[in-house]
Amino acid sequence: MCSSCLGLYARPVPRCWTCAARLPAELMGRPRPQCGRCLVEAPPLDRTVTALDYRFPWDGLLQHFKYHQALELRESLLERLNSALSAAEVATPDWLLPVPLSPARLRERGYNQSHELAKSLARRRGLRCEPELLLRVRHNERQAGLKLEARAANVRGVFAIDPLRAARLRGSSVALLDDVMTSGSTLYEIARVLLQAGVMSVQAWVVARTPEPGDE
Repeated sequence: MCSSCLGLYARPVPRCWTCAARLPAELMGRPRPQCGRCLVEAPPLDRTVTALDYRFPWDGLLQHFKYHQALELRESLLERLNSALSAAEVATPDWLLPVPLSPARLRERGYNQSHELAKSLARRRGLRCEPELLLRVRHNERQAGLKLEARAANVRGVFAIDPLRAARLRGSSVALLDDVMTSGSTLYEIARVLLQAGVMSVQAWVVARTPEPGDE
């Protein structure tokens, strides 16, 4: 990515500490700012960090990476996320876990795009990454085809922790990695499963966040 494009399309913006929604410019630099939604009902995440808005040109690149086996885009996308994590001075987790795909979706795509990002980021940051710890135990409808209010119901009961490995996660801290965050339903559901299993804290690290209506 050239510096001109990064200056145009990857400028830092103030974001909610817990869901990464964009906030008004006057909140830039304030410690741990939160959006009104998170102040009313705190999500089960200690922090969410995202690198980009899911809009031009990143939406096209991420779709190409996700659906068309464009693995050559991985490092360019990952560089943006890694830079955002460094700027955010995130707490180092004990585990970095990608959002899992169902076996049917994995066969369809040929790879899990979140796992591809996570294993490369884990090498860069010296983190433990074992995707087998998290399981997708039910094949659900694609989130992209649902209205926001239906997304939480669509992922309920979909995720679990491998019972033979659950003890490894108790008392630990986890960062979940996904390529795109829209409503947050998927990440929130996984975070609840992890916390119920004894994980002490959960972050979300995502490449891009879908802007709220009206965001500039």
